[in-house]
This record gives sequence, C-alpha cells and structure tokens, in this order.
Amino acid sequence: MEYLKEKLSIKFFLFLGLAFVLINIPIIGDYIRLINTVIHESGHAFIALFGGNVESISLYMNGDGVTHGTKSMWIIDFITCAAGYLFSSFVAYISFWLIKKKRHTLLIDMLLALIVINFILWVRNPFGLFWLASFGVIFLALLIKGSQKVIHNLVLLIASIILVESVSTGYDIFIISLMQPHAAGDATNLSQLTTFIPPQGWGILFFVQALFFIILGFRKGLFSIGAEEIQPNYQIEGTKEY
Repeated sequence: MEYLKEKLSIKFFLFLGLAFVLINIPIIGDYIRLINTVIHESGHAFIALFGGNVESISLYMNGDGVTHGTKSMWIIDFITCAAGYLFSSFVAYISFWLIKKKRHTLLIDMLLALIVINFILWVRNPFGLFWLASFGVIFLALLIKGSQKVIHNLVLLIASIILVESVSTGYDIFIISLMQPHAAGDATNLSQLTTFIPPQGWGILFFVQALFFIILGFRKGLFSIGAEEIQPNYQIEGTKEY
C-alpha cells in the first residue's frame, strides 16, 4: 500500500476522471480531444519530413484527423504509419514528466509550438485552422495572464486528456482491427506495408505500447502529482522556525 501511495495520488485520479468526463461530453468533448489528434497527426508529419512530403493535415469537428502525404521509401512509410500512436503516448509520458519536474510553462510552450507549426505548415481546412487559432489563444492567455495555480491545474488537465486519449485511441484501433481489419487506419496501412503482420497484430501493438508508457510513468512515480512529502519544521533554540 505504501508503494502505491508513493506512485499514485488522489489528485492524479481526480484529474484523470475529469478528463474522461470532459472528452465524453457531446461537441465539447470532440473539441477537447483534438489536442491529442494534433499530436498524433504531427507524429506522422514529422517522420514523413525525413523522406516524403506532407501535403496537409485535416482536423475535423468529430475529433478525428488525417495526414495527407506522398509515398517515400518503404522504411520512411513504415515509420510514418507507426509514429502517430507512439508519438501520442510519448507526449503523454513527457507531459507528466515535465509536471513532476514543475516545468508547467515549458509544457505549454511545447504544445503552443506544435500548434504554430501545424498552423503555418500543414493544417489547411477551415475548422482545423479555427481550432488551432482558438487553442493557441488559450495557451497564450495562460502564459500572459495565468496564475501559477491556474497554469498548474490546466496543464495537469491537458496532460490527463492526452493520457486518456492515448490509451483510449490505442484501445479503439485494437478493437477496430479485430472487427473491421480492412478499415483500421494505421493498423491496416502497416499490414499492407509488412504483409506478414495482419492488422490485428498492429492493433495489439498500438494498444500495448500505450499501456507500456502508462506502466513506465507509474514506475517512475510521474502520477504522484501533489503527493510530495511534507517537509518537517525544525525548531533550533535561539533561531527562527524553518
């Protein structure tokens, strides 16, 4: 029990629960979930730059997104297809690592930079541009006007949303690969590239890697947010209390 208390905190579960509720609210949930979609599609785009060409990224009102690009070498296409879910899970892990290190502002800077890159280079559909602009304004306002407490709580909420979405989308692609293997997005594309691994195999791997980053974050104590030990006060005769 003491081990679990060192690795997890009530505050973490509260924000995780709040994130889950928010992303399941009609319309609002789709808008919020797009933060993970942008991360996912950016993962594809960043890898594609090494050998292919990213034509555009589209972000949709239902929370989905798609990256349009040209074909390249087999290895680049393979890594590009695999990068979306991996990048999403990695960013979720890094987000809590930065929060644990009390680098909340740096996390906002990184997400804001990702939004600016997408706005300038890749996203072209009207709703996608609106979403980037609106979220960008929120982040800028947070950096300029937000108090430390507001920044801490909002960043923790965003990290929780990314974490929940990284796992839920990994689970979704796993289920889709079982039920509709020919319409399982990245799992289907990777199956066509490899031929010897079916979409179900890639669906399993996508879900497992999401769980791997959860376990890694747990073992590193990244989810013990707000559970730092209280430093004792020492009274030394003839001195002030510290």
